Amino acid sequence: MKKGEIYTGSVTGLKFPNKGIVECNEGTAVVKDVIPGQKISFSVAKKRGGRFEGRLVEVLEKSELEDEDDYCPHFGICGGCAYQRLSYGNQLKLKAAQVKELIDGVCSDYEFEGIIGSPVYKGYRNKMEFSFGDEYKDGPLSLGMHKKGSFYDITPVGGCRIVDEDYRRILLSSLDFFAGTGLPFYHKMHHEGYLRHLLVRKAKKTGEIMVDIVTSTQTEYDFAPYAKMLMSLDLEGSIVSILHTRNDSLSDTVQNDGTEILYGRDHIFEELLGLRFKITPFSFFQTNTLGAELLYEKTREYVGEFRDKTVFDLYSGTGTIAQVLAPVARRVIGVEIVEEAVAAARENALANGLDNCEFIAGDVLREVGNLTAVPDIIVLDPPRDGIHPKAIGPIIDFGVDTIVYVSCKPTSLARDIEIFEARGYKVKKVCCVDMFPGTGGVESVCLLSKLNVE
Repeated sequence: MKKGEIYTGSVTGLKFPNKGIVECNEGTAVVKDVIPGQKISFSVAKKRGGRFEGRLVEVLEKSELEDEDDYCPHFGICGGCAYQRLSYGNQLKLKAAQVKELIDGVCSDYEFEGIIGSPVYKGYRNKMEFSFGDEYKDGPLSLGMHKKGSFYDITPVGGCRIVDEDYRRILLSSLDFFAGTGLPFYHKMHHEGYLRHLLVRKAKKTGEIMVDIVTSTQTEYDFAPYAKMLMSLDLEGSIVSILHTRNDSLSDTVQNDGTEILYGRDHIFEELLGLRFKITPFSFFQTNTLGAELLYEKTREYVGEFRDKTVFDLYSGTGTIAQVLAPVARRVIGVEIVEEAVAAARENALANGLDNCEFIAGDVLREVGNLTAVPDIIVLDPPRDGIHPKAIGPIIDFGVDTIVYVSCKPTSLARDIEIFEARGYKVKKVCCVDMFPGTGGVESVCLLSKLNVE
């Protein structure tokens, strides 16, 4: 194979999350955003070691797995979803197979419990971050998601299927409003401009909606007319929070350099497994509320008997897992690096009448060595990159019989499992929970038990 040349081949496999294995007469290549069973054409982009990596040019023949006709109108243009053309049943089979292959590669003699599907697979998200920009260079203002493979181009997604109609109305109405103001969007390359992101959160159970307009500080603007426009929208839910966040970060992330309340309050409330949670703009909260209930029920099942025991919830976020366990446990201690999330966790625990929860603001890597309590059980729910290698040792040194690892990236889970097993733990069970229908993402829950080594 030669770089830049076009080749034709068949997709024979798919590795997490979207790396297709393509076989052709000239050899094997890895091509993203394909489905097993497709025949495709691709261009060779690079050679890494002995492996070729290509870019999809065209799907020449569909896969038998592509059996969904009612898919998102933005699929293939927006870079947000990968599996829209698969029926939900086929999505689940594909994700379960990917996770099992990864876990099988690092351990054996464990029980794989398959995958639990999301209660809803359309309109399930409770948070979206839309970006301002243009659809093409020097084009009119756009607001939506990044085009597939593009860092700059933004495509409106007024028909997005993973959010409900309220999101779509807020998105399109906001685009119309700001297009009429003449305000410039923030150019990521030149670091000039004003409009950056639109953050929308909607609680699935309570219907409360938060809208946060994120800008740079390079212009001053009175957002009162914008807030008035939002309040006039005919929505199923209720807007209880309209905010303006300033963000002068050079990166394309939503950073809080100061937030002003334009209407209502600075938070919404959501309910999860009978508990009530306060969610602020930058709090971590699982993006699929109904799926999160299944995820945490499975986590609680794997924890096993924890009555009157001390549980460590490391990487605790807003304390959802800690508070799900707290009514039965003797004591739950959570550690989380995001101070805003810790503040929300403390407030949520108080509001839920839980006086046996303690939340510590700090990096698990540093704080785990400072914990003086002795845990009986440890729950881990790290970010996508998994547990810092230097933190795994101190976690293992607690010597608990049961560790439950909740992972949003199975490749990180597989990597960390090898370390746990080398240090005297055995994987007993793994179960997937699909929190992200339509996309390549999947959550996994892993039960690790300490071996009785003489």
